[in-house]
Amino acid sequence: MKQNIPFSLIAPGHVDFDLLAQIGSDLTARAGGTIGLEDTFPVMLRQCIDDVIMTPKTGRRSYEELEKTEKTYIGTRVEIELIALLGLPRAGHLDTQVCGVDVDIKNTMGSNWMIPTEAVDKPCILVAADEARARCYLGIVVARPDYLSAGQNKDAKRSISAEGFAHIHWLLCDHPYPANFWRTQPEITVTKIFSGKSGNARMAELFRCVQGQIIERDVVEAVAQQKDFMRRIRSDKGRGTRDILEREGIVLLSGQYDGQLIRALNLPPCPQSAFISFAPNTPQLIRLARQAGFPDLPDLMQATSMI
Repeated sequence: MKQNIPFSLIAPGHVDFDLLAQIGSDLTARAGGTIGLEDTFPVMLRQCIDDVIMTPKTGRRSYEELEKTEKTYIGTRVEIELIALLGLPRAGHLDTQVCGVDVDIKNTMGSNWMIPTEAVDKPCILVAADEARARCYLGIVVARPDYLSAGQNKDAKRSISAEGFAHIHWLLCDHPYPANFWRTQPEITVTKIFSGKSGNARMAELFRCVQGQIIERDVVEAVAQQKDFMRRIRSDKGRGTRDILEREGIVLLSGQYDGQLIRALNLPPCPQSAFISFAPNTPQLIRLARQAGFPDLPDLMQATSMI
């Protein structure tokens, strides 16, 4: 998305203010208020993108690796998920209705939206995701001809003009959303993780390389590339990922089962479906971890010599 978005002109006295304010208030209320919208919308957007990338099944790790048709499908997926998230009806002549008014939903992973002829002069919900910067956007515009570009594509769709951006009523603008995990890691780390010959080896390398950071279940599944990865990640008669790392002085913690120890180690809050690893670096922390279920954790000097 373009980073020099102009200041919005939507304010009392603007021709679109009353309608856009009403629609915006309704959408925000449906999300549980501003905080609810800020919490749920970014997560929904991340899930829509990741579900199309399908790293566990395809081995792809970024939006850029998708086929053209898959990139197009993300827009459809976002429309479906947004309607479900906000409890909007499937009604009217466009994608949905808000406050009894037909509304279209447009999504982009680029810098603009393509407005079809049937949505001209109608309110449009605008969704955008900037994968490179992990920033998202949610706005509403009445797609008046004056706000659209003069040119059109072969389907007679027109984009929002540079001047038209000023007539967007933003609910979220340049707002952070969960980054693609693989974009946050150095390429050398990613290569090292995926060089393992087995699922256990790759998962162990993941939690060696990325410590103190929340690792979601889908990332673990993508690395494991096997159906029984959840069994492998746990203690498994000395062969599981947790067992391997424990002998190296690293505790592999589950948000579901190890919440108390995660808090005691002063690690970031970990959702129940996620994991986090950490190498206790003082005798006190090692003793704490042993008491909490890691009896084979080596002493500090032993653990250091294994690195």
